[in-house]
Amino acid sequence: MALSMCRYVWWLSLSFPLHQFLPTLPARRLFPRPFPRCFRPPFFFLSPPSSLLYLSQSIFHSLLHLPFSLLSSSPANTPHQKPKGSRKVERDRTMSSAFSAGKFTTQPFPLNTSSPRSHDKPFNIPSATSPFFGSSRKLRLNSSSKLNLHRRSGTVVAVSDVVKEKKSKFAPNLLITKEEGLVLYEDMVLGRAFEDMCAQMYYRGKMFGFVHLYNGQEAVSTGFIKHLKKEDSVVSTYRDHVHALSKGVPARAVMSELFGKTTGCCRGQGGSMHMFSSEHNLLGGFAFIGEGIPVATGAAFTSKYKREVLKEADCDHVTLAFFGDGTCNNGQFFECLNMAALWKLPIVFVVENNLWAIGMSHLRATSDPQIYKKGPAFGMPGIHVDGMDVLKVREVAKEAIGRARRGEGPTLVECETYRFRGHSLADPDELRDPAEKAHYAARDPITALKKYLIENSLASEAELKAIDKKIDEVVEDSVEFADESPLPSRSQLLENVFADPKGFGIGPDGQYRCEDPKFTEGTAHV
Repeated sequence: MALSMCRYVWWLSLSFPLHQFLPTLPARRLFPRPFPRCFRPPFFFLSPPSSLLYLSQSIFHSLLHLPFSLLSSSPANTPHQKPKGSRKVERDRTMSSAFSAGKFTTQPFPLNTSSPRSHDKPFNIPSATSPFFGSSRKLRLNSSSKLNLHRRSGTVVAVSDVVKEKKSKFAPNLLITKEEGLVLYEDMVLGRAFEDMCAQMYYRGKMFGFVHLYNGQEAVSTGFIKHLKKEDSVVSTYRDHVHALSKGVPARAVMSELFGKTTGCCRGQGGSMHMFSSEHNLLGGFAFIGEGIPVATGAAFTSKYKREVLKEADCDHVTLAFFGDGTCNNGQFFECLNMAALWKLPIVFVVENNLWAIGMSHLRATSDPQIYKKGPAFGMPGIHVDGMDVLKVREVAKEAIGRARRGEGPTLVECETYRFRGHSLADPDELRDPAEKAHYAARDPITALKKYLIENSLASEAELKAIDKKIDEVVEDSVEFADESPLPSRSQLLENVFADPKGFGIGPDGQYRCEDPKFTEGTAHV
């Protein structure tokens, strides 16, 4: 006991001169790492010479990790403290290198993320001046400013109001012409009517498996895909029917695929979650979240390789990668953002943030709900747009796709939208607040566009009703066509599985082995 007390007094005598030597340094600066082991109980069982050596080494090790500025007598010059107003200056400097998509102003619905229990508060209906979730600050975007592509910092922009200052030589103060407006309206109505019909067919037993509908999110698909050329590529998710329709895949081919028929775009082997069409450069829907983003990044790399390495000057193809808010917490998302920014790939990452990942609220699952802010971390612009307004989405899409086509690199766009149905048709949708659903239902993107077209004399009620009737006929025809189409034969069971002519799927004669009736004996009936 006496020996232990002596060792403790010895330790105190060694510690005291350190406080005299650096009296102005608080403990948290003196030891940026956890306190050395010499300050823990095992120290007291060392002999006095050993404890002296151990303490001296620990002090020297800690001093090596001290910044030189800590030895200054002025605490204001330390790297841990910024002069007053520096954060505002830094934020203003970031805003000065803005995404050049016209003059946007924001009316955000601020997210309360200051309290760790904020997600337990009831849903508050936004006011008329705060129409949707968005940035917690008001950000203004100047049309004269240009993005400095040589900087490694990106741009954070919140877009939440219709561009009122854009002029058109055809119609002053309007964002679209009559022809453009009718194309947008027809595509959105097609998506809505097609999905409503899918629900009917699913409950009648015509479709199998999980079917995820797109109702409410039409402004995102139409606003982006209608800016593309046929050669441009689209990569979708499991909610892919409307993306396929917007890209030009016929309604007959999509409905037949949902019915599992040979006339489908994947010959009945893809189903609801795996739409694909090489003819229309639809590179697939993907059932697992995030797995389509690397495919889209590879497609964008192909475009860049053809133009810069193979010297195909006319190859200015762009890729759109669609995914949801739940995907933005997965590793593929961050890896591909980094790769796309590093190589300045012609790709636009489109986040369809419908605020719910199945039954998980976006506010509960993400530390920072503002996804678009992740773009600047990788040196690309990040834009937030009201995904319930096709005109706002269209303006942002036009500039983002234009940047990619000009070789200026990728863009991250967060479209804040809402799905009007459950996660899938098997979801009873009992987790979302009825007041929340009613609020977004009142902001139906098709109703909003219809109102805009009529109020600005771009279309009459009769013209829009004629489009509605036309779409109803197209959807009815697709159902009849799919219902009458044949089911796949048993010989199709193992096709597109093996590519090696000497492998399991194809025989020496070049014919699929599964065509031999004896080969498939005992297999389940297709």
